[in-house]
Amino acid sequence: MTESKADDLNIESIDTLMTPAQLKADLPLQGAALESVRSARQTIFDILDRKDPRLFMVVGPCSIHDPKAAMDYAHRLKALAEEVKDSLYLVMRVYFEKPRTSVGWKGLINDPYMDDTFRIEDGLRLGRKLLLDIVSLGLPASTEALDPISPQYLQDLIAWSAIGARTTESQTHREMSSGLSSPVGFKNGTDGGLTVAVNAMQSVSSPHRFLGINKEGQVAVVRTKGNPYAHVVLRGGGSGPNYDSVHVAKAEEELLKGGVKTNIMIDCSHANSNKDPLIQSLVMKDVTRQILEGNQSIIGLMLESNINFGNQKIPKDLSQLQYGVSVTDACIDWAETERSVREMAAKLKDVLPGRSMPG
Repeated sequence: MTESKADDLNIESIDTLMTPAQLKADLPLQGAALESVRSARQTIFDILDRKDPRLFMVVGPCSIHDPKAAMDYAHRLKALAEEVKDSLYLVMRVYFEKPRTSVGWKGLINDPYMDDTFRIEDGLRLGRKLLLDIVSLGLPASTEALDPISPQYLQDLIAWSAIGARTTESQTHREMSSGLSSPVGFKNGTDGGLTVAVNAMQSVSSPHRFLGINKEGQVAVVRTKGNPYAHVVLRGGGSGPNYDSVHVAKAEEELLKGGVKTNIMIDCSHANSNKDPLIQSLVMKDVTRQILEGNQSIIGLMLESNINFGNQKIPKDLSQLQYGVSVTDACIDWAETERSVREMAAKLKDVLPGRSMPG
């Protein structure tokens, strides 16, 4: 067998992308937008270090498919963020890549036109432009770090990153996270277990060396310093929700046993809401109650929210898409988002400044 017949047997084509440096030159992060990102990261660092007593809350659509609606949402969230800033630090959820259990739409970067054309270069450009527009409002942005290459194109705009339940156990994602400039939250495994997340936090704080790309798009050996701002995100699992005080106490024990900080974020969606978006508000109420009763470990929340309620399938005729409605997991609408966030901020305003660092 010749070499040509032993290679790329299942590859249809390989197309060269623009480099990260080229995209950043076309859509640069500078001026007030750059300062906005730096300030946002430092705020979250301070919350994780217990220098800032507020909670940070990652709020926004399950996934972004319409940049116009995303900016509509961003303007609304910016106004709400100003209103509750004494208690809560709001970060917009700007998720471009969606992990799929089998098949399905993989997100704005992979398939920006939602027609299986996979114009990834257009997706990267759309994503970076949207992030620039959001951070230029003075609103922090977060995303899920799913593809190990895309952070070179977008990570400079991100204030907080998530590693999903399906990838927390991945060595590739742990190594990548050790070099991310933002704080990173590791979700517990899909079975609800915390071991993989604790192991990930231990790993990500250490230096790593791995194959990646540099800003010129060349394959390179990446050497990281380790990321000291990793924490756990409780999102429930196969055994049910894990946001209640009993599960939170068990999580604190496992984190202490693993020698990592007891910083805990609660994902109000996914298995914690049994995929029912309305339950998210009840999760927020329970978390608020835990803090009022003395909890010291919960430092943040995640809320899946959109302009309009629910979700929708992607129609063949994209003109039939409903405005501001998720095409992935169902979300609460804007009115419920405002109500829930305002209620939590009001109840915790006088309590949060008195919280102390857990042991």
